[in-house]
Amino acid sequence: MNKYAWLAALLLPFALLATARAAMPAHPALHVTTLDGKPYDLAAERGHWVIVNFWATWCVPCIKEMPELSHYVATHKEVRAIGLAYEDSEPADIKAFLAKHPVAYPVAQVTLDKPVKDFDEPRGLPTTYLIAPDGTLATHFIGPIDAAKLDAAIAKGKR
Repeated sequence: MNKYAWLAALLLPFALLATARAAMPAHPALHVTTLDGKPYDLAAERGHWVIVNFWATWCVPCIKEMPELSHYVATHKEVRAIGLAYEDSEPADIKAFLAKHPVAYPVAQVTLDKPVKDFDEPRGLPTTYLIAPDGTLATHFIGPIDAAKLDAAIAKGKR
């Protein structure tokens, strides 16, 4: 056996597994109930840029970016956001966390056993999707984002 054949044979299952993920639909749907009991429908936000932010209470970079995301949404009329607490904590614990770290956008819980259908499972937190005003995916970020990254992504999407 060629000295590199064994390596290829070893890595092939991992390569196939990585490509097995389904592509997100052109217009992803998101229907969740927020922690305050209200229904949230991403399609209702058409005409606005929408930040879909997966985070967790134990995620230090998530906690660090929350005030900036909240400020960004509060100061940009054309931008909305939905926070998705990606964890199996009790909703009361997430609400208590948000009482200490308030945000200017709704938050829903997404449990690990019931992920949202049209969005890929986060490979790291925070994970953020930017949805364009026409409902299509403009871009996606893994790791913390800030106003400069959002401004650049929105500017690129407007071209």
